[in-house]
Amino acid sequence: MDNWVTAFFVYVVVWWVVLFAVLPWGVRTPDEPEPGMASSAPVEPRILRKFMITSVVSVLVWLVIFGVERSGIISFREMARHMY
Repeated sequence: MDNWVTAFFVYVVVWWVVLFAVLPWGVRTPDEPEPGMASSAPVEPRILRKFMITSVVSVLVWLVIFGVERSGIISFREMARHMY
């Protein structure tokens, strides 16, 4: 990751992937949903907590990606060069 724009977009992609992995954690559906509500709607979604967990996990995953790329173990530039 040669510049901060690439690093930022990699983080954003990682954040969204992690969010979709974290969203189902601890979801409980109501035993008797209120009229007009979906029966699959969660009782307490705790979305702010899930956003915070997502952010922390995403930073850790991003740091691993950044470290691997910086160490030269995997070079995305070399991979791209061999693809074309």
